[in-house]
Amino acid sequence: MLTLDKIYHAAFVLKDVARKTDLIEAPKLSKDCQLYLKTENLQATGSFKVRGAYYKISQLSEEESAKGVIACSAGNHAQGVAYAAHRFGIPATIIMPKTAPIAKAKATEGYGATVVLAGDCYDDAYAKACEICEQEHATFLHPYNDPEVIAGQGTLGLEILGDLPTADIVIVPAGGGGLLAGVAACIKQI
Repeated sequence: MLTLDKIYHAAFVLKDVARKTDLIEAPKLSKDCQLYLKTENLQATGSFKVRGAYYKISQLSEEESAKGVIACSAGNHAQGVAYAAHRFGIPATIIMPKTAPIAKAKATEGYGATVVLAGDCYDDAYAKACEICEQEHATFLHPYNDPEVIAGQGTLGLEILGDLPTADIVIVPAGGGGLLAGVAACIKQI
C-alpha cells in the first residue's frame, strides 16, 4: 500500500525539480461551483509526468542506474523520464510508436534520451521496450503501474490540499491511472 510517508518523501526529493504549480480559479467552466485547475503544464517538461519519473529514478540503486532506464510512451512520460535520467546522468532509451508526435520525440531527444520509434501503436512500442529492456537488463519505468511513480504523482495531492484545504471534491484525469492513484492515496490518508 502506498503510504503518506512515501508521498511526503517524494515531495522532499522533488522540491528542487518539480515546481509547485498554482491552482487557478476557472469561473467560466462552471457557474455551479468554484472550480480550480492545476497548472502542471508549467513543469519543465510540460506535464506532471516528471514527478513520477524523477522520483522513481531517484530510488534506483547504483547498479540499476548504471544499466540505464527504458520507457515506453507517446510523449509526456517519455519527456519526464528523459529529463529525470539526464539530471541523474544515467542513460535512457525511450520507445515511442511511429505515430508519436514529432515534437514530442524531438523534445525527448533534446533531454538526452535515445528515442527508438517502433510499431504503429503504443502496444507495439511497449512490446519493443520490453524486448530491449530484457536484452540490456535496464530498469523499465512504467508510466503508471509503479509505486514510486505513483508516489511522485501523489505529490499533487499534497499541493492541492495545501492550497485549498477546504476542497470538497478533487477531480483527477485517469489516463493510465498513476496520477489518480497517487492523488487519491494522498487525499484519503490526510
